[in-house]
Amino acid sequence: MNPLCYEKLRFATRRQFLKSSSHFSLGAIALQALGGQSVSAADSGFVNPLAAKRPQFPARAKRVIYLHMSGGPPHLDIFDYKPELVRHDGEDCPASVLEGRRFAFTSGVPKLMGTPRSFAQHGGSGTWMSDAVPHFHGLADDICLIRSMHTDQFNHAPAELLLFTGHPRQGRPSMGAWATYGLGTENEDLPGFVVMISSGTQPSGGQGCWGSGFVPSVYQGVQCRSKGDPVLFVSDPAGMNREMRRKSLDALRELNERQAAEMGHAETVTRIAQYELAYRMQASVPGVMDIAKEPPAVMEAYGAKHGESSFANNCLLARRLVEQGVRFVQLFDWGWDFHGTNPNEDIRGGLSAKMARTDRPVAALIRDLKSRGLLEDTLVIWGGEFGRTPFREGRTAKSQVLGRDHYPDCFSLFMAGGGVKAGTVYGETDELGFRIAKDPVHVHDFQATVLHLLGFDHERLTYRFQGRDFRLTDIHGRVVSGLLG
Repeated sequence: MNPLCYEKLRFATRRQFLKSSSHFSLGAIALQALGGQSVSAADSGFVNPLAAKRPQFPARAKRVIYLHMSGGPPHLDIFDYKPELVRHDGEDCPASVLEGRRFAFTSGVPKLMGTPRSFAQHGGSGTWMSDAVPHFHGLADDICLIRSMHTDQFNHAPAELLLFTGHPRQGRPSMGAWATYGLGTENEDLPGFVVMISSGTQPSGGQGCWGSGFVPSVYQGVQCRSKGDPVLFVSDPAGMNREMRRKSLDALRELNERQAAEMGHAETVTRIAQYELAYRMQASVPGVMDIAKEPPAVMEAYGAKHGESSFANNCLLARRLVEQGVRFVQLFDWGWDFHGTNPNEDIRGGLSAKMARTDRPVAALIRDLKSRGLLEDTLVIWGGEFGRTPFREGRTAKSQVLGRDHYPDCFSLFMAGGGVKAGTVYGETDELGFRIAKDPVHVHDFQATVLHLLGFDHERLTYRFQGRDFRLTDIHGRVVSGLLG
């Protein structure tokens, strides 16, 4: 036997076998039933891995915009009002909450710290919010606020990786990759999963937060920019026109198709799809990413400015991208690590300044989606990777700057649209903010719920790798029915 045949068999999986089966075979019928694709597409010899697919059951959400505040926002100064903590401000932490615990930058017996922010109830739901988020106040009846989130990790990179990939170490597919793997994209001229970064720094978890792990790399996030070329390296090199690019891609496609037929490697099919997507993106992306076409009133609502790189611009671009069929848009904004080591990390002036650049565009995004009829089936998520301690950060205990340490046991996160129960506050923490008192939501439960809203059973959306079926929630997670509308 030709040694190459052994290589082909080594790379062949059940899924690839079904895709490669002939027109009248059981494989073609199964592909049509499972993937929502026509038999003719399977018979053509090349099935676009990003082609739209049906979910496992009717979905509440067709797409996701995930707004990640990298660093861990101080939830006790934004969403989780603790009058009892304010009353005990400056007192030693109770021994019962410190025993057997370790913190990122705090040792000994720290001092309790009540919030210096002013809180009030908002909307018909009476949701407590602080003066740090004035533009969120009007969203009270549109959002589902979870006050009982918790995680296993107290350092940034592992916590972000756990939140987005289900595992605290690099190598697993991200949430956006899972969604795109399961659903494909509604616009084959654009990526199914787009990532944008603001504040000049990538998240601590790095590109693993939007990577594809061991699923085909066609499902990883494509990083776009609101200033300069929208996508790096997608432009034609000097001296190459559109016609020459097409001819070169046709030649590469023929070579890759031959290798795919001979070797059966999934990444070869991915390579074909990525080259073709890049070619189509050259024509489609510049128009979608050009916010100069937006009316002045819309630009003003977001606080966006043409030609700048900002979180506000990225929020507006997120709306434009989902409007054009992108399945998963993820915005990362750095600068939420409020330790109090400098004035920018102060939960008074520093938090006000950070929110002045972010809560306005988030509120504008949700209202914009709602006015266009998109919020109903677009899931918007806002939050960080963990919370902040109810006590002062140890290194800054004697400073005039107020900051809090990392805290995995309790944090807040909100969702809007996409089938969640609007105007709801879910879960509670205890009177000092140290423990979950009611309805805990682990990050795996949150992941299971997001997949459920997208039409997937988190236990059945799997990918076989190294002899076992992997999933986003690993071996954990439950759908939190109290969050569903």
